[in-house]
Amino acid sequence: MCSGSFAKCLGISLMPLAIVCVLCNILLFFPSGKPVESENITEEVWYFGGILGSGVLMIFPALVFLGLKNNDCCGCCGNESCGRRFAMLSSILFAAVGVLGAGYSVIVSAVAINHGPKCKIVNGTEMVWDTPFSNGAYLSEKDTWSQCVEPVGAVSWHLSLFSVLLVMGLIQMALCAVQVVNGLLGCLCGDCGCCGGNDGAV
Repeated sequence: MCSGSFAKCLGISLMPLAIVCVLCNILLFFPSGKPVESENITEEVWYFGGILGSGVLMIFPALVFLGLKNNDCCGCCGNESCGRRFAMLSSILFAAVGVLGAGYSVIVSAVAINHGPKCKIVNGTEMVWDTPFSNGAYLSEKDTWSQCVEPVGAVSWHLSLFSVLLVMGLIQMALCAVQVVNGLLGCLCGDCGCCGGNDGAV
């Protein structure tokens, strides 16, 4: 498969992943689907890992990858494939941006999963907002989830959405890393074929 066509496939794959990450981050602002005061939203949600890292920053490399297949640069120095080679080389930079964005989302998600959600707990005779979990032990002790009284299901909501962001971020990092290799091959060997082959083929 030509490097440009392969990059287009990667771009097509990245777009829905970015949309899913943005939606997950937005849903995290509504614990268990219920609106709460901004100060009662888990701190890591405000880091916008899914919206900025795996969302906005992933759109740019995805669009670049999508355009590589139809790149019709006119070449330079008498070499018709020069433009295509440069486009493949530049795609490596955008892939690096994608890796950084997805990596940011992965780190934020991992920290959020470890810290647990912010929710209402019983403190003496009153209900207060707090983060009852701090070291990730709750992940293996499901019976402790009952500490979060409200919103109902806040722990599973928090854990599910941040887990999706974590997995999606890892997949995005892998796809961008693949494009780094693909971009190097496309730059060195041309858009199609092996080194020394017909670089101008599509």
